[in-house]
Amino acid sequence: MANVLPAERRLEVLAALVNGTSVRAAERMTGVHRDTIGRFAQAMGEGCARLHDRMVRDLTCALVDLDEQHSWCRKRQIHVDAAKDDAAAVGEQWTWAAICRTSKLVIAWHVGKRDQESADTLVEDVRARLSTMPQISTDGLGLYAQPIAANFGPAVPYGQMIKNFTARPGKPGTSEKFAVERGVDFIRKRTISGTPDHAKTTTYAIERSNLTARQWNARLRRRTLAFSKKLSRHCAAVALHYVHVNLCHIPRNMRVSPAVAAGVTDHVWSLEELMVAALEEPAGEKPEPQPLAIPKPKGPARELPAGRGWLRVVDGGKGSAAPAPAPEPTPAAPTATPDGGQGPIHAVVDRGPSAQLDLFAWKPKPRKPVQLSLFGEPEG
Repeated sequence: MANVLPAERRLEVLAALVNGTSVRAAERMTGVHRDTIGRFAQAMGEGCARLHDRMVRDLTCALVDLDEQHSWCRKRQIHVDAAKDDAAAVGEQWTWAAICRTSKLVIAWHVGKRDQESADTLVEDVRARLSTMPQISTDGLGLYAQPIAANFGPAVPYGQMIKNFTARPGKPGTSEKFAVERGVDFIRKRTISGTPDHAKTTTYAIERSNLTARQWNARLRRRTLAFSKKLSRHCAAVALHYVHVNLCHIPRNMRVSPAVAAGVTDHVWSLEELMVAALEEPAGEKPEPQPLAIPKPKGPARELPAGRGWLRVVDGGKGSAAPAPAPEPTPAAPTATPDGGQGPIHAVVDRGPSAQLDLFAWKPKPRKPVQLSLFGEPEG
């Protein structure tokens, strides 16, 4: 008979793992051996991935941000003579993720190298989980353009936010390593396809999600000994973190979890509910891409046939109506005099601040006469 931890002890281990504790620290806190914690964490991560595939489908996300995050697995460097299969699981690993900016729901993620294959895998997974055409925002990485055009079409609103960094002198008194620091000089936005709204072209949501992942997942932290020694454990830890954030966490500026805000579930899950559902989730099929509905734009618009989109009115074009001329000011009535006449022709009439000035109302400003002295001012 296999040894199985009691439910209370497993819940203690799970609470430690999802709150940024390493495996060895969880061992010291709970008294459970690290090998048992590792097997339990991998089983939870794989179950969370299956749970995510079943629940996160047919999303109506208007704004989607994509980004990648750096981490390590086993060791920092790869030997030149390493086998091809082993080299893929050794060294730096990148967590590619996509988030719905409105609901803060992590739509999809992928762990791999920083190459075109990983970018294609992430975009294909995002496309399979959406039911409406979103506006996509990324940084300046060029690996996103090809899969986004191939999966969403050339008319998808896709914009990039590019940060321009320059080297600046560091603070006085710092070491030589930090004598020069990088800073953002300015941000440039550009259109890759479609007509994205550059006021909404930003990656702040996915960057904030990456920061949360580094705080709550010890394997993703910089300069740490808690990094994964096996790629399968690393992928399971990433899946556990994202599913826990989607179902159980309530962001500070929201009242419900991201899954509730996105319509994936109807309540905020407890940690115990997540543990039971992940361990009992059977293997299922990955979501398949469905036809995308193009959302109706704001303002006057007419739907094109065969669901090809909308024809909207854009101000400022050749067919726009000419601006209406400004109304002419109403002339003021003449001033009446006691004798019944209409007064002199040079009388001053107050027409208000926007009325035309009366040229006959001008008078020269009186000046004090100054007598010139040929010998200067007398002394005393």
